[in-house]
Amino acid sequence: MQQNNSVTEFILLGLTQNPIRQKMVFVIFFIFYVGTVVGNLLIIVTIKYSPTLGSPMYFFLFYLSLTDFCFSTFIAPRLLVDSLFAKKIITYNECMTQVFALHLFGCMEIFVLIFMAADRYVAICKPLHYPTIMRRQVCTILIVLAWIGSFIHSIAQIILALRLPFCGPNLIDHYCCDLQPLLKLACMDTYRINLLLVSNSGALCSSSFVILIISYIVILHSLRNHSAEGRKKALSTCTSHIIVVILSFGPCIFIYTRPPTTFPMDKMVTVFYTIGTPFLNPLIYTLRNAEVKNAMRKLWHIKISSGSKR
Repeated sequence: MQQNNSVTEFILLGLTQNPIRQKMVFVIFFIFYVGTVVGNLLIIVTIKYSPTLGSPMYFFLFYLSLTDFCFSTFIAPRLLVDSLFAKKIITYNECMTQVFALHLFGCMEIFVLIFMAADRYVAICKPLHYPTIMRRQVCTILIVLAWIGSFIHSIAQIILALRLPFCGPNLIDHYCCDLQPLLKLACMDTYRINLLLVSNSGALCSSSFVILIISYIVILHSLRNHSAEGRKKALSTCTSHIIVVILSFGPCIFIYTRPPTTFPMDKMVTVFYTIGTPFLNPLIYTLRNAEVKNAMRKLWHIKISSGSKR
């Protein structure tokens, strides 16, 4: 991995250089990370063992929570450990691994959100064909294709990163490794690589966001033909999905669809979609979903009852 490089490690500047603020960063993001782990694992276990959550929507929600858990786990622990030290060193190989993981799970989340929108479209607009179109075999194939597509996307990103020669300095003005901050350190003209980055990650984020927004507009428009109770239930579900889509795609589009320039707010925007969104997703899907809340109560009531009998 270290061809054409005199740099074997990077120094991350993190979110702040102030020792007191670094301690605050540790406390705040430790709470966020624990909440992310507990919330997403709670949804994963509930969907896995609850017989009432067997529909395709919860099948995809299972993988969204799994992706959020993995996504945050590749970023947050490193941020927490680095906040305890003045000098934050990451090796070249670790940096490239982080770039790969960031794009793998980020791309997977995009695909899962698209599948969830497609599921709602079929359920609301074509209810008679829903059991046939969204059967479990089809959903499983979609998830397998999503993992393959995400892997290909990540490979494309890591190839771009490996082509960058680094000859110093090695200070990354960020708390994690990604292509945008790495482009600033490369000892070459990065215009072409940035163009490839925008055409890959930027186009993926932008086109997916447009497709999702159009699909939800169509879904909401079709709700006119449903009963008041049906409209209320569908609107509640779609509202949760739309909130997650905006929270996920807004920062992604901001970071990956622009020239190779950096802004002071880049770090906080990245924090939002790498740590904030995985933390908020379980809250959004549980607080606004009566089925998930009821399934959690029943499942954990059974677990506690069986434990007390022993």
